[in-house]
Amino acid sequence: MYSVRLFCIRHSRGFETIYKGLEKFFLSLHPVLKGIGYNRLERPVAVVEKLSKGLLFDCKMCGQCVLSSTGMSCPMNCPKNIRNGPCGGVRDGGFCEVRPEMRCVWVEAWNGAKNMKNGLERIRIVQPPINRELRGSSSWLRVIREKGAMKDASKGQLDPAKSEMAQAFAKARKLEPAAVPLAREPEAALAEQSVQEQTSVHTSQSQTAGKAEQ
Repeated sequence: MYSVRLFCIRHSRGFETIYKGLEKFFLSLHPVLKGIGYNRLERPVAVVEKLSKGLLFDCKMCGQCVLSSTGMSCPMNCPKNIRNGPCGGVRDGGFCEVRPEMRCVWVEAWNGAKNMKNGLERIRIVQPPINRELRGSSSWLRVIREKGAMKDASKGQLDPAKSEMAQAFAKARKLEPAAVPLAREPEAALAEQSVQEQTSVHTSQSQTAGKAEQ
């Protein structure tokens, strides 16, 4: 198992490509998976995930897989379960202080990350504390379910960015005059402009009167 794990880390770029392809494929099946029910699929998918990832990465089924951010080196293989970088007890040659026959998983993670696209950027991302309640659950299903939900939420909006900008512009037009001289001005904008002009005239008259008195 350990030799297979090291093989996967050495070929992290290839496994990254496979992971992205599988994610894209399963995301396309989101409507079908949603129709069947993610809760119904949890147990069989978790079994398949445990067998495959256990063989390749010595996966511990934490339910919060971060292999794509750690150079395909599972941080749960660390005897201390450290999720953010090596501890201070790494031995010479990069070996673990608890298990001297094993190289530190974070030393291997750095080597794997160097082979991946933007891997050295992703490995610097601080991971949240592990949630033990998710242990044994499928990370695959969780990712597909979350991304699928985001995809569903974006339906009906051809361009969310443009839609948001249009809404902001509509609100601004209620108070701001148009840039085009021939455009019809909103009543609120004209009223606001009239108040500003009256205030400006009153201020100017007050300043002139003050100077005359001096």
